[in-house]
Amino acid sequence: MYNIYLFDFDYTLADSERGIVMCFRHVLDTHSIEDITDEAIKRTIGLTLKDGFKVLVQSNDEDLLNQYEKEYIVKADEVMTAHTTLYKETIPMLRRLKEAGHKVGIISTKYRYRIEDTLKVYEVSHLVDLIIGREDVQEAKPSPEGILKAAEYFQANSSEILYVGDSYIDAQAGQNAGVAFAGVTTGTTTKEDFKAYPHIKIMESLDEVEG
Repeated sequence: MYNIYLFDFDYTLADSERGIVMCFRHVLDTHSIEDITDEAIKRTIGLTLKDGFKVLVQSNDEDLLNQYEKEYIVKADEVMTAHTTLYKETIPMLRRLKEAGHKVGIISTKYRYRIEDTLKVYEVSHLVDLIIGREDVQEAKPSPEGILKAAEYFQANSSEILYVGDSYIDAQAGQNAGVAFAGVTTGTTTKEDFKAYPHIKIMESLDEVEG
């Protein structure tokens, strides 16, 4: 039914929860910010770094948020790839799609080079045709910009595209882009949460992606 399969990265194709928590915790500890739980940090996965810090520290101070973001990135350069693992279903699913002749892309608020590093570790870069990361768009999800850029790159119309993601932000991005969306409950968004948004399917794992 679809020719183009686009995926979010964190909590969709990969579990980078440990690395993300480590990096947030590093910044929070550096600035002696207490009483923020790991669960609260996990719920920000899918947001931009600045928006994640905005939620956690309840501040709109742009200079402060920019500083936190910079400190996070420095720490992430040290630890993120080592603490990111692809889900066991990811590689077989990507292979299945490629063998069926489909195009595959990743649309993420994570920086592209980090995603590229993980794909290189697993030696599966050849299974992904396009990566659009945070540095490639002016507006992050739920803006449709990344998905629309992918559609332009693949010269595809909206009816040819399925976007798969783990969060309500992904669902909103798919809706805003006018493409079909499938939710996967490997993140912090529940099946009930997804039901509030247009979707063709709500999955427990990537095994259920049909190509």
